[in-house]
Amino acid sequence: MERFKPSLFADDFIFLEAPRWHDSRLWVSDVFDHTVYALDPNGMREKVCEVPQRPSGLGFLPDGTPIVVSSKDRRLMKIVGHSLVEYSDLSAMAAGDVNDFAVDGQGRIYVGNFGYDYDAGEPRALTSLHRVDRDGTIRVAATGLEFPNGSVIVEGGKTLIVAETWLGRLTAFDIDSEGELGNRRLYAGLGAREPDGICADAAGAIWVACFNTGEFLRVLEGGAITDIIRFDGRAISCTLGGAEGRQLFCSVYRGTYEELAARKRKGAILTVDVDVPATCPTGL
Repeated sequence: MERFKPSLFADDFIFLEAPRWHDSRLWVSDVFDHTVYALDPNGMREKVCEVPQRPSGLGFLPDGTPIVVSSKDRRLMKIVGHSLVEYSDLSAMAAGDVNDFAVDGQGRIYVGNFGYDYDAGEPRALTSLHRVDRDGTIRVAATGLEFPNGSVIVEGGKTLIVAETWLGRLTAFDIDSEGELGNRRLYAGLGAREPDGICADAAGAIWVACFNTGEFLRVLEGGAITDIIRFDGRAISCTLGGAEGRQLFCSVYRGTYEELAARKRKGAILTVDVDVPATCPTGL
């Protein structure tokens, strides 16, 4: 099952979330460095912009416009050149820091939040997913989720899959023609593993970063695991990209919790070549 040996793509980061392959570059949020970077196929980085209130979720509208989460002030920001323009203010609705999101083919954004003040040590609480439409309307898309984290839309826009980190599971929803979520169900149970960022391949399988175990898993609906990539450290997120869509980019933290708390620059991106490409190999 362990067929892949990851190699280093780039390092000297702090904590990398939401890697996304777009227009032949890997975009990524360095949460505690307050910076969005774009890396070329050789791992050379460009600083795209600063996000003072912590970047996290990152993605692209159908027209290619980059959107990034400004986590602590609970907003979505549009990246224009090297600057930020507010796209959506969720501060009156989100119960905690805004986190990861997925964008559908109509430009609707499904975004999660922590549900409580994680940094202050508040007790865990259930929270909601919100949907941000292109006209700026914000709606509650689903309720009763526990720390919704990485998310991805599959099956040609018909299904949303969300990682519920503290419950160790992937949860699926149908998406109807109006963007409403329904038929909530278990996609895969992961036991004691804590899923963080996720991505999908062209066969419909989900690659999952399991933060607490330092693993990247390829998981099928129902929970069968076809591949495991292990390394020393914490697994944060992943995406498929590269020229043929067969490079799995894995964001990791190769240090201890104490080193992370001290903001030691031990974040890195590892890469492996996999068999099944991304759904859209060349990206948007």
